Amino acid sequence: MLKLAKLISPFAFLAASAALASSASAADLPPAPVYKAPPIENIWNPWMIRVRALGVITRDSGHVDQVAGSGLATSDTVVPELDISYFFNRNLAAELILGVTRNHVTGTGSLNGLDVGKAWLLPPTLTLQYHFTEFGAFKPYVGAGVNYTWFFDQSAGNVTNNGVTITNSHLHDSFAPVVQVGFDYMVDRHWGWNVDVKKLWLRPNWDGTNGVTPISGKVNLDPWLIGTGITYKF
Repeated sequence: MLKLAKLISPFAFLAASAALASSASAADLPPAPVYKAPPIENIWNPWMIRVRALGVITRDSGHVDQVAGSGLATSDTVVPELDISYFFNRNLAAELILGVTRNHVTGTGSLNGLDVGKAWLLPPTLTLQYHFTEFGAFKPYVGAGVNYTWFFDQSAGNVTNNGVTITNSHLHDSFAPVVQVGFDYMVDRHWGWNVDVKKLWLRPNWDGTNGVTPISGKVNLDPWLIGTGITYKF
């Protein structure tokens, strides 16, 4: 037994020495880094919609080719309008506006007061916009694009004035260039208020009949589209 104790004693000393050395080395090491999970960021969504009240203010210009001194005027309207925007990045976006309006065309000049006719308009307008992002909640933008207007459900006045009776009235579908300026004021991440102004150069051809005689002309609508309403950013 004495021999066995003498044999074990060196091994115990070596084990204790190794444990102390390991403990000292561990004490000299820097503390293990603590890794935190990255914060969850709001995922940026490229879609935005707006619902606006839209004022359509026309130029009141035009003419009937066969009637000297004639002019044509178009009524102004206020209509609801839907806007869908897609952002390619935080500055560039494409906007499509949708709405319908009904306009009443009357005569001016030598046709003063003549009821020419009525028509519904569907004027989808697509613009490419640049949004300025360095003003905080105030986010102005400018844009330019194209409009295509469909005229439908058209009717003639069928009222005689100065010997002229429009018994048929037809405005032709037409393209128009458009420019715009506007801003969104964001109340929070999603909701805001929008003001938008567009100018169109819309000048559709027009034809009809005076009794049974074909006549033609041009209606220079050239409207301002002035809108304001609610913005929602997804």
